[in-house]
Amino acid sequence: MDAAQFLKTRVSPETKARVQAVAQRQLLTESIWLRRTVDAALSKSDVSPLDVPDLAKESLRGRCLYVRLRPEDRLLLTDRAVARGMPAATYVSVLTRAHLRGLAPLPKAELLALRRTLSELGSVGRNLNQIARAANQGARVAPGRDDLQAILRLCEGLRDHVKGLLRDNVKSWEQGYAEPKP
Repeated sequence: MDAAQFLKTRVSPETKARVQAVAQRQLLTESIWLRRTVDAALSKSDVSPLDVPDLAKESLRGRCLYVRLRPEDRLLLTDRAVARGMPAATYVSVLTRAHLRGLAPLPKAELLALRRTLSELGSVGRNLNQIARAANQGARVAPGRDDLQAILRLCEGLRDHVKGLLRDNVKSWEQGYAEPKP
């Protein structure tokens, strides 16, 4: 029998203890008992071996990729992943995909921060529209011309800041950090 594949599952401690007890009573290992149990259940099922795709043709090989890194490269990888708030494997996956597809990825945390910023900027815009509408209808509005110009400068500064964040994000994925380390 070619036993090249594994079935994996998590069970409660009680289930694990019961499986151990049953296997010991039958003088079997847990693995052999489990294999026999699966074979018995499959023999009773209505799925025939002909209905199952040939695993030799649909090789699972290549779905996972293992890479050896030098210790100093592993430290750099860990540092950069932590700086992005990601696990190291996810960082490598995102970075590889970005390189292969020519993308500048935006991790979830950074994307959420930008979305919150845009949401706040939208709120400011709506408030300014309400003030402008009231002023155009002859109502007395609290902010004067200088206040409105200050708000406009603030919005322009926020826009420029978000543009800078996006530009720095692209740079950081290209070279590892937004600014070169000294």
